[in-house]
Amino acid sequence: MTDIQLISAVIFGLALIHTFSAKTFERIADRSTKHAGMFHLLGEIEIVFGLWACVLIAAMALVDGGKQAIEYAESRQYTEPLFVFVIMVIAASRPVLAAVRGLIASLAAMSPVRPAVAQVWLCFAVVPLIGSLITEPAAMTLAALMLAPLVFRQKMPEWLKYGALGVLFVNVSIGGTLTNFAAPPVLMVAATWGWDSLFMVSTFGWRTVAAVLINATALTWLLRRHLADERGASVSSKEERMPLLVSAIHLLFLAFVVVFAHHPVIFVGAFLFFLGYTQAYAQYQSPLILKEGLLVGFFLAGLVVLGGMQQWWLQPIVSSLEPLALFFGALGLTAITDNAALTYLGSLIEGISSQAQYMLVAGAVAGGGLTVIANAPNPAGVALLRDGFNDGTIGVGGLLAGALLPTIVAAGFFLL
Repeated sequence: MTDIQLISAVIFGLALIHTFSAKTFERIADRSTKHAGMFHLLGEIEIVFGLWACVLIAAMALVDGGKQAIEYAESRQYTEPLFVFVIMVIAASRPVLAAVRGLIASLAAMSPVRPAVAQVWLCFAVVPLIGSLITEPAAMTLAALMLAPLVFRQKMPEWLKYGALGVLFVNVSIGGTLTNFAAPPVLMVAATWGWDSLFMVSTFGWRTVAAVLINATALTWLLRRHLADERGASVSSKEERMPLLVSAIHLLFLAFVVVFAHHPVIFVGAFLFFLGYTQAYAQYQSPLILKEGLLVGFFLAGLVVLGGMQQWWLQPIVSSLEPLALFFGALGLTAITDNAALTYLGSLIEGISSQAQYMLVAGAVAGGGLTVIANAPNPAGVALLRDGFNDGTIGVGGLLAGALLPTIVAAGFFLL
């Protein structure tokens, strides 16, 4: 263990403490007069890991020299933060959202239950499973934007909002496991272990679908009485009337970015063209969520920088556990580190058995809803939904409590 490894572990721990205490900074900001802006900034969960990543780079410059610090920062792979930023902005564009809302509303109209209840259930059940095709960050963005006016609003009981957030995070985390490219923790091991989409469907398929449907159904049953006044809240309106060609072009942009998700030069170029297209046809657009997307990208980039220095203590833990212990170890470790980073470390272990491979990935995706940092799409959900919570912040304890039961359901099915 080197000095900088120890320092990086300490800084990583401080970043976790900062994440868990973000709501406290918001309360301090409300009582402060001179420095309220600074405390509000420190209370933004999305800036936490980026802030402490800067501290780590500064510490590396002091200990090892500026050249080594810059080389380390440049050696990290930032494809995932870039992709999440781009896919968030495109998926949240008005034509894409209108198309998906129209589909959900049409399906809800055919349901035997009230439209609002059916729409909520579809957003918690079907949209996360669609994430296996459009990727988890896109599914999170679409589900969050559609659920915000129905569930994540001020009149909804706070405990139900945390329960809904927990189900959304867990279902999105496991809902992307039907293919080998949509869930970041699966993507990290798919090529190394030879996992194709057929393997994912046959191994995770029915377990994932059953867990997602049970979680969505149980939560919707709890929400049903509070949705009575929201009938038709997300059905089409004048704002949602969108030319079919415009929606189709936006969906093509979305599909193109998904196909080239591992090639940032390509998908960033397409994104720049997308920005030009939205300016050319501004009458069909709403303001793009550039700020929210950049904050989420900053968060994930900080996690990449901080997480890259944790291999020295994480990998020995992962490699020393038997398959069943590895499942629970991965589930627990996912709460304090990104699940994609965890499975990547597992892919470096030589001679790992097929059972251990499954247990590692299953535990990592099952625990993907426990905290904000557990799964890459989670910060996107926080950025889009936090205004619906009291004080405009999401408490780490509330999220953990809300995600606990759906996590147990997912873990139970994955262990069958």
